[in-house]
Amino acid sequence: MATLRLGDEAPNFTAQTTEGEIDFHQWLGDGWGVLFSHPADYTPVCTTELGATAKLKSEFEKRNVKVAALSVDGLESHKGWINDINETQHTTVNFPIIADEDKKVASLYDMIHPNADDKMTVRSVFIIGPDKKIKLMITYPASTGRNFSEILRVIDSLQLTAYQKVATPVNWKEGEDCVILPSVTNEEAEKLFPKGFKEVKPYLRMTPQPN
Repeated sequence: MATLRLGDEAPNFTAQTTEGEIDFHQWLGDGWGVLFSHPADYTPVCTTELGATAKLKSEFEKRNVKVAALSVDGLESHKGWINDINETQHTTVNFPIIADEDKKVASLYDMIHPNADDKMTVRSVFIIGPDKKIKLMITYPASTGRNFSEILRVIDSLQLTAYQKVATPVNWKEGEDCVILPSVTNEEAEKLFPKGFKEVKPYLRMTPQPN
């Protein structure tokens, strides 16, 4: 299977999860999605990550984003592990964890990197748009826990730039100034950005966040 790239359609699949069977595309509906993999159940870093994800439920909902996790362990193992996550992270897991014992989904999404570990999935993150296209991919090694503030920041940027003719500069956060796309002329910019803009260089024009 060819490696997935940005802009490719997110492969669809049917799988058993801790919240019943899902058809991935159907489950996503017309919203955004985050699919992220874990090296294995009952592992320390993943336990903290899944706890953090559960605590961010309202942040994901606010952005119309559904979240699903995956590891190559089975359903019963997932269910036992959820009890540990709830207990140790003081939360309640409120999103599906996909059981992928046959590694079908892990293979579709190229989540097993043999030079890192030929059995466990790496920490992959896929953000998927309402058009079912892959908008972002991040891959972490098993030893490094993800930064979920960064994942939310990226979703904010993706959702803004999907509908406005702007890009987000370095370290941008929701509410900060944006960069006007080079393809937009100054005349168009005056109409598109009523809050005004500042031309630092002809190719570098800053405007308050338009939405």
